[in-house]
Amino acid sequence: MTDSTMPSPALLAWAAKELGAEVSVAQDAPHQRENSRVWALSRAGGLRFYLKVSPNPRMYERETFALRHAVPALGAGRAPQLRASSAEHLALLLTAVPGTPLKQLSMSTAEELRAHRQGGALLALLHAAGDLSGPRRVEAEQALPAAADGADKHLRQVGDLLTSAEHKLVRGLAEQLYDLPPLPLAFIHGDAWPRNLLWSQHLGHAGWIDFERSRFDTAVRDFVLMSCGIWADRPDLRAAWIQGYGRDLLPEERHALKGLAALDAVSCMAWGPAHDDPVVTARGRRTLDRLMAGVFA
Repeated sequence: MTDSTMPSPALLAWAAKELGAEVSVAQDAPHQRENSRVWALSRAGGLRFYLKVSPNPRMYERETFALRHAVPALGAGRAPQLRASSAEHLALLLTAVPGTPLKQLSMSTAEELRAHRQGGALLALLHAAGDLSGPRRVEAEQALPAAADGADKHLRQVGDLLTSAEHKLVRGLAEQLYDLPPLPLAFIHGDAWPRNLLWSQHLGHAGWIDFERSRFDTAVRDFVLMSCGIWADRPDLRAAWIQGYGRDLLPEERHALKGLAALDAVSCMAWGPAHDDPVVTARGRRTLDRLMAGVFA
């Protein structure tokens, strides 16, 4: 690691103080994203923790809230535990979670099914953990209309990357989000896909990480990324997830999922080219193709 990728001396000093011992930086975390910075720290005796600096105050607040109020419902070893947080540094000091992101593993089909089944079961626990009262319920109830409000912005950004028929489809699906009946609400992960789902091949169990996008929303929102990604080719993994989650989506949730997938697609097709990310762009294109062909489920 170069000095530019190391945590600052002040940040390391804060972590050492909170842990009550000298620490050393073992490595960068295996996947960095946007402006998030994550380092594995080692302490005398071989104990390992993670030091994470959030991209911005909003994500710091969201992850801190999640780790304090909802994530403990997943159980020990199934998600990070918050050892300390610093608003000054936008920093979180977290316990390590056993396992490796699914995206980085070579797994047997049986292991993949177990991982998705457990991932769905853990997500159900998270969804039930948040206190949906007062303004939090209002936040969740307003999430779908707020998502639909962003459709025109994304469509303007993608411009002629979409055909007129695709523009019409996305706008129509987005507008339908305003008219849906009340949907099940939840405290969602907000970034539920294989990069953040860990699997320990030694222990045979799953765990979730990265809660910086967690919030009160409709439960179906946590099905979007998987539905637009790996489940497109692996309905068996979706079935395992649903089995673990404990229920299938309601008909109105399936309808909402199509609208949210359309919004995710145009968001990908706006973000991908702007950041020279062909993988994200391709995900958006494929989702749109599936929606246009009527095979998105």
